[in-house]
Amino acid sequence: MSTSKALPQPDREEIRVEAVLQALGEPVRLQIVRALADVPEGIACGEIELPVTASTRAHHLRTLREAGVLSTHTEGTRRISKLRREDLEELYPGLLSGVLAARR
Repeated sequence: MSTSKALPQPDREEIRVEAVLQALGEPVRLQIVRALADVPEGIACGEIELPVTASTRAHHLRTLREAGVLSTHTEGTRRISKLRREDLEELYPGLLSGVLAARR
């Protein structure tokens, strides 16, 4: 039997644009967001190809989660992350779309 548990993350009304922009301003975190944008149902954190160590990956994912950019929950031993598109669009219309459309 698989159990799912959400990791601590801000509620919609607690998400601040300053934290979101700071989180998105780092190239590796932007790479994570772009990878998650292609998989609406979410993806296991270890499946995202990144040029960093596992501990650095965990740091970047935690930063994005704490800023409210993504949501993460556990499924067994895996952590599944997905973008909080609906929350971000409601709070900051067009922000995520603009970031994803920007040149790489």
